[in-house]
Amino acid sequence: MLLKTFGWSFAVTVVGLAVAGVLWGWQGLAIVGILSILEISLSFDNAVINAGILRKMNAFWQKIFLTLGILVAVFGMRLVFPVVIVAITAKLGPIEAVKLAINDKAHYQELVTAAHPAIAAFGGIFLLMIFLEFLFEERDHKWLAWIEKPMARLGKLDTLSVIVALAALLVTAMTVATNVAHGGGDKTATVLLAGVGGLITYLVVGGISGYFEDKLEDDEEDEDEAAAAPAKKGTGAAVGLAGKAAFFMFLYLEVIDASFSFDGVIGAFAITNDIFAMALGLGIGAMYIRSLTVFLVRKGTLDDYVYLEHGAHYAIGALAVILLATIRYEISEVITGLIGVVLIGLSFWSSVVKNRREAGPGDGAEAKAEVSSGV
Repeated sequence: MLLKTFGWSFAVTVVGLAVAGVLWGWQGLAIVGILSILEISLSFDNAVINAGILRKMNAFWQKIFLTLGILVAVFGMRLVFPVVIVAITAKLGPIEAVKLAINDKAHYQELVTAAHPAIAAFGGIFLLMIFLEFLFEERDHKWLAWIEKPMARLGKLDTLSVIVALAALLVTAMTVATNVAHGGGDKTATVLLAGVGGLITYLVVGGISGYFEDKLEDDEEDEDEAAAAPAKKGTGAAVGLAGKAAFFMFLYLEVIDASFSFDGVIGAFAITNDIFAMALGLGIGAMYIRSLTVFLVRKGTLDDYVYLEHGAHYAIGALAVILLATIRYEISEVITGLIGVVLIGLSFWSSVVKNRREAGPGDGAEAKAEVSSGV
């Protein structure tokens, strides 16, 4: 199963590193390898979040996520996105922006870096909404109960997550954005506009996918009746509805991936300003994240280790705050990656302890074997 799930990732790694070595020599090969590791370390929590959504989809949409989705992730977000940002912020045509990225890499890097406040505000607010929606939701399992119990009670106010996100955006715009580290000057208006854009994107894409997901669950409750009377009028709607639900959840996954990729793309410029080496390295890392997502789904890891999603969402919350803070302050990607890894590691260990406690003394050996097989 491991080879089946990660086979394409292994193949892409070998081919990608070989191409890097041929085109740019040993130095280029090392850069691509470092970028791959950077992307994986920054996006491990992304895989956990994606798995929580992807497990609701059928095998067909899981394949779409690994094929079409990876094309969007690699070529769209890691190659095309920085060029589009430069074209918009510098008011250049697409062809001019591409020429600039190839022929004047230093100036291209400056333009992408100058666009960081808008990118960080958009991605930060979008990710913050994901975290807040999780935090304010009532759930059966609570990892940090002293936080999650009172937050779930507060979450009965439907608009609370939007209120908190807008408050965070206003605080960021009035403090952090008044003297930014990237590009200099006051970026209050830019941050406000981009942050509102991130909020609207979350509400639209997340709302539509949630709507169809709820409708799909309602149809599944009537699945036995529909199967017993296949000729009944309207029974064919469930298939179309399932397709719509999966499609909009796929879009939601892609937007989440885009938000996670922002810090990786910006951080990659500290290593190289060659857009092709950047896309290759980050693309290899993105491929592993997608394979890891499918692996978590097929192994049922999130069901076996119930606190993993908690740790991933807390990591998202931390990343959202860090993204907003980077509008003014320089924060190393190492810190970002370590925070995510630590939070997910702690949540995994808490899940292991919970499983052992529930297994009881007599089943300790069985629980230990189960934990080992889950890893």
